Parts: sequence; structure tokens; C-alpha cells
Amino acid sequence: MSDTASFRETLEVFDNPAPTRNFTIEHHCPEFTSVCPKTGQPDYGTIVFTYVPDQVCVELKSLKMYLQKFRNEGIFYEQVTNRILDDFVAVVQPRKVTVESKWTPRGGLNSNIIVNYPDEA
Repeated sequence: MSDTASFRETLEVFDNPAPTRNFTIEHHCPEFTSVCPKTGQPDYGTIVFTYVPDQVCVELKSLKMYLQKFRNEGIFYEQVTNRILDDFVAVVQPRKVTVESKWTPRGGLNSNIIVNYPDEA
């Protein structure tokens, strides 16, 4: 598996234009691809970010480039979703964020993984 730091370095931010206001940003990334670590087959999904920014917002081209780095990663759904959340929080430092991965059906099953920061459990 790849180095987490090199992935995080891909993410860029810009100043929040309204840092005193709570507002929600939602990004849909419908062409996410990673690799099943058991079968080596590609996994396809949609990643949805829903966040309330604090001082900065994520820059979209860098987010796209970050997500493309997973294209050859052998990683389970649960692991990749949690890793994306951890990387996003480390770089963007939002007030709150939900990352949801919605996976294309395989073998009659599909999965959605939802992780939150701060942890709502």
C-alpha cells in the first residue's frame, strides 16, 4: 500500500470566502476506482464529500488528482473510505465532514460506507 503522506500532499486548499458562516459544501466524485485486494479486480464507486469548512476549502482539481491516486491501490471499501476521511480532515481541517462511498454492485451486492468527523458515535 502507498505512503499516506504522498497522497495527502496532493490535496490543496484555498481560503474560505465566508469563514464566519456555517455553510455546507457537497462534492460528488462518480468515477472513483480502486482495486479489490483479494481478487485484483477493479472496484468502481462514487465518493461524496459533505462538509462545513472552517478556514479553508478543498481545491477541486487537487481533490480529483488525489482520488485518482487510488486507481491502482489494493484496498477494501471500508479502509479506503476511512483513509479518505483521515486525509481530508488532516489537510482541510473542516468543522465537520461526512465521506460516503457508494460502490457499484458486484455479485448481487452493493455497499455504502459512511464515515463522519467528528465521530458521531
